[in-house]
Amino acid sequence: MELAYYSDYAVRLVNTEEPARGQDSLTSVEAVRELFGANQSAARRATDSDVTRFRSVRGRLRAVFEAADEGDETLAVDLLNSLLLEFPVSPQISGHDQRDDDGRPLWHMHLADHPSNATAGFAAIAAMGLAFHLTEYGVDRLGLCEASPCRNAYLDTSTNRSRRYCSDRCATRANVAAYRARKRLEADRSDSTGLSAEEAQRTTASGER
Repeated sequence: MELAYYSDYAVRLVNTEEPARGQDSLTSVEAVRELFGANQSAARRATDSDVTRFRSVRGRLRAVFEAADEGDETLAVDLLNSLLLEFPVSPQISGHDQRDDDGRPLWHMHLADHPSNATAGFAAIAAMGLAFHLTEYGVDRLGLCEASPCRNAYLDTSTNRSRRYCSDRCATRANVAAYRARKRLEADRSDSTGLSAEEAQRTTASGER
């Protein structure tokens, strides 16, 4: 399993909460177990106590994304380093579960955790995956959705570092909102100046250039 895969652990956990909407889906041990995805052996370690612990780690991971989104690289790295120190992992070469056409192992890096509880295991993998993504691609590749009030975390994998939204849905919603705002501005200018809507649109476009 490639190390880049693990960075999605952090995104999944952070996005269980939408603070601006007052929504939190991390309310039960079942919700905690779902975050592990296919890693069911790790998920089975989760207990009711992990709900509170997961929420604590979630807040710390969101703080990393917030610092990166605000352009504070040093703070983002410091916050992530504190998680790496608290929740260590052991890199190991694995290949027993993947074979090529000739039956030979497909060797790859795997992160082995040695947790005292489910939260420690998940946090170790999430922090290491996020650290790999940050050092490989840059701090500016960690972002928070610009479509208010979403603010979900995302990892920018675009070729030109242009991603601004967590999903196509949020991008569409933001574009529609911007279009409606322009139309309202054109209408307001038309009412105040006596220009036609078409003339107001040309004036707005000219001003934006």
